[in-house]
Amino acid sequence: MNDNVTAKTAATPAQDAPKKKLHPALKFALELGPVIIFFVVNSKYDIFAATIVLMATVVATLGISWAITRHLPAMPMVTAALVLVFGTLTVILHDENFIKLKVTILYTLLGGALIGALYFGKLLLPIVFDMAIHMDDAGWRKLTWRWGLFFFVLAGLNEIFRRVLTTDQWMYFKTFGILPLTVVFAIAQTPLILRHEIPAESDDTDAHF
Repeated sequence: MNDNVTAKTAATPAQDAPKKKLHPALKFALELGPVIIFFVVNSKYDIFAATIVLMATVVATLGISWAITRHLPAMPMVTAALVLVFGTLTVILHDENFIKLKVTILYTLLGGALIGALYFGKLLLPIVFDMAIHMDDAGWRKLTWRWGLFFFVLAGLNEIFRRVLTTDQWMYFKTFGILPLTVVFAIAQTPLILRHEIPAESDDTDAHF
């Protein structure tokens, strides 16, 4: 009997081991890197070359993330999937509208998924943030509404600007418009996060997935 207890005890550490996390600076670089490279390659060549490089870059960032943490966050996976699908269409059909439309579809899907999940009592925002924040349920619901609506706003802005701007102008908007807006919006949520923050060990958000 003691042998069985020992065997069970020895089997639990691997199951209970916490997931490895990316260093915040590396995580930021992996998220920002493809956007900057996309912009630089487009400025030197064209959007079709930039799209090919973007597809390779997002796959590389997923590989780096997997190599370090042995898991893939949901947000980069969704983004990479859309980049690969719409990037392939852009290159094969030689139509830049596909890679521009990808931005609208991405933010529409994110906003719809976040707010739609609330209807079923699910909290998807912790998955998007890869559980980097620990809050009570009320805080997560408020933050989900805010981010969901913000994603819809970004989708609407992209849909307007992709139609009225040249490709180079749209590229500036995507790089120096959407990114700063997102950073400012994220910082503006700090008071809400601080009001609803709880210790990590008290966070039972997993129960809502």
